[in-house]
Amino acid sequence: MLRHCVLLRFTESVTAEQRAEVRDALRALPATIDVIRDYSVGDDVGETDGNFDLAIVAGFDDAVGYATYRDHPDHVRVVRDLIRPAVAARAAVQYEG
Repeated sequence: MLRHCVLLRFTESVTAEQRAEVRDALRALPATIDVIRDYSVGDDVGETDGNFDLAIVAGFDDAVGYATYRDHPDHVRVVRDLIRPAVAARAAVQYEG
């Protein structure tokens, strides 16, 4: 399985409502993108200063499945319309596991 992990740090000006909109939009993606095998979205619980704010962990059968997700119009829309305007920093990695 190919895993895709993303960490997001929101800008200081982002509201709780905007954060919820990002979370809700991400959590809706498995219903429309059938190559997603597992998907988890969660807020940092605040145990360590300096952590990112939100984590996304997705599983795919292979790199083709990941690329399908990455380029899917619903995912592209969430990234373009909700994530990019609200995020100060992003980290990502894909790995086999």
